[in-house]
Amino acid sequence: IETEPTMSVSNIVNLMKSYTTYHFGKDIQIIYKTISEHTFWTDGYFACSVGNVSEEMLRKYIENQG
Repeated sequence: IETEPTMSVSNIVNLMKSYTTYHFGKDIQIIYKTISEHTFWTDGYFACSVGNVSEEMLRKYIENQG
């Protein structure tokens, strides 16, 4: 995701969770019937950022992680 530097990571994650939950719509009701809690997303998330590197360099870095 590329965004303005004024937007916080937590705000971006919140927007993504809200957007996807809304667009799953009726499918969520089916999922809720199979789980005990009516929570689609957990409270946590993982985020990291990278500097000015090419997509290929980033891909190689990720592939070489243990």
